[in-house]
Amino acid sequence: MKAVVITHPGGPEVLHIEERPIPAYGPDEVLIKVHASGINRPDVFQRKGNYPPPAGVPADIPGLEVAGIVAEIGAAVTRLKVGDKICALVSGGGYAEYCNVPEGQCLPVPGNLNFTEAASLPETFFTVWSNVFDRGQLKGDETLLVHGGSSGIGVAAIQMGNTLGHKVFVTAGSDDKCRFCEDLGAAKAINYKTENFADAIKELTGGRGVDVILDMIGGDYTPGNLQSLAEDGRLVLINTMSGKDVQVDLSIVMRRRLTITGSTLRARDTSFKSAIAQNLEKNIWPLVESGKIKPVIYEIFPAEKAAKAHKLMESSEHTGKIILSWK
Repeated sequence: MKAVVITHPGGPEVLHIEERPIPAYGPDEVLIKVHASGINRPDVFQRKGNYPPPAGVPADIPGLEVAGIVAEIGAAVTRLKVGDKICALVSGGGYAEYCNVPEGQCLPVPGNLNFTEAASLPETFFTVWSNVFDRGQLKGDETLLVHGGSSGIGVAAIQMGNTLGHKVFVTAGSDDKCRFCEDLGAAKAINYKTENFADAIKELTGGRGVDVILDMIGGDYTPGNLQSLAEDGRLVLINTMSGKDVQVDLSIVMRRRLTITGSTLRARDTSFKSAIAQNLEKNIWPLVESGKIKPVIYEIFPAEKAAKAHKLMESSEHTGKIILSWK
């Protein structure tokens, strides 16, 4: 098979197409003939040598989400059959013509979507569900703030939160991106380059604050996040793009009964990821199939242009998902 390979840690130019053996698959796994692969920020970190995959996953083939057709199935697979159209969250190896994945991490391609659209869903939708609804416990009429509203994570969080009845605020880096987020369903998008987001949230919520914050920035955003939370609010961290070291006033946490938590998804076991898949299929997939939640694709690149796709990802000029096509 052909695969996009990290020839050595470095910039986008280190990505090259190479021939690799088709991966073996276990008894509870399926082998997918990949039609499209989603690109995500962790792929960039892996390319630079900063995000090693779990044991048993190829270190030099990035890719955390794919869509395609089931080519072969393991002896213990019960739900899927050869020929099924699926998308899947994988632990790595997704930038390739074939990829193996546990059955539990697969979801059917919604009938109204093509493979390119379906490949844009797993990584961000698994991440948002796990962190906003499971770990962050967003419920009822509670409110959500999402940093990076125009990113793949942001697109998923805006739509999932909005369609499930929550008011969603976001931050974004330009007026155009703010309009994009509001058109997608955000109640208000805050341009973090021209406004202080904590002051804006205070005004937008009448001083109350929001119940949950999904933050991929970390660093110096943390004090503002704590100021933006309502009493009993939850800050959920999924990345530290602005750095992992920060000084905060812990008395705010105590006085307002705040929770600071976070997670990474890649290293979690199959049973954990399978439980998320079940929740997505039950609660979110019907909304996708009805068109209430829609994939947002910014650009599609042929697989041999993976380096160009990574340059776009690092530029942060995109709104929505970037996809590699193997067709």
